[in-house]
Amino acid sequence: MPQATLRNMTLELHYWPAIQGRGEFVRLALEAAGAAYVDVARGDAAAGLGMAALQRRLDDARCAHPPFAPPFVKDGDLLVGQTAAILHHLAPELKLVGRSAAARLWTLQIQMTIGDMVDEAHDTHHPIAPGLYYEEQQPEARRRARDFCATRMPKYLRWFERILRQNPAGQRHLVGGRLSYADLSLFQLVEGLRYAFPKAAARVLATTPHVTALHQRVAVLPRVAAYLRSPRRIPFNEQGIFRCYPELDSE
Repeated sequence: MPQATLRNMTLELHYWPAIQGRGEFVRLALEAAGAAYVDVARGDAAAGLGMAALQRRLDDARCAHPPFAPPFVKDGDLLVGQTAAILHHLAPELKLVGRSAAARLWTLQIQMTIGDMVDEAHDTHHPIAPGLYYEEQQPEARRRARDFCATRMPKYLRWFERILRQNPAGQRHLVGGRLSYADLSLFQLVEGLRYAFPKAAARVLATTPHVTALHQRVAVLPRVAAYLRSPRRIPFNEQGIFRCYPELDSE
């Protein structure tokens, strides 16, 4: 895994080791920027890493600002949780956000909206409670997924389409004229939707050509493409946010 420094210190990413989940939005930003980091829970326990290290950090009673749950990053003495807050914090140094306060705020707003859609995608297979198995809430999941595929997915993706179409700096990026962490996160969102809802996603993406084109451009960025081919990229699976249950997909 990549290991070096950010701000002359080792940046630690703490997230579950077997799923992409919300941590993947942070990984993509770090990988696209060529930043070095330690993916703590995926590291060797003999080196003081692994799940035990993540849990120790999460349960540290001496921490004045403890994160609620992964993902969180340790950047020097600073501990930052919540995906959008992590990206907002890291992006200036990673050069994945505009310089103006307005650009940074707009990028954060887009990221938070992406996070809202991610939550709704998760709730298609766990609409009652995350502590229950999918099989214990299948009727409710089917109903939730039908609405997500028919109503919510188009509403969100068409909003992202509108942002791209109306960007004063051009239609290649969500904010300004260069790559931002919001572009990378929208790429990951599309990847997840295509995995979990291949029929519904194909139908909606056919109506959002700018979103589709952005996804394709991000996929071939050299660092992103190298990461996607590498063992650092955890495959989608039925333990993460985006789960492929064919009965929940709809044309």
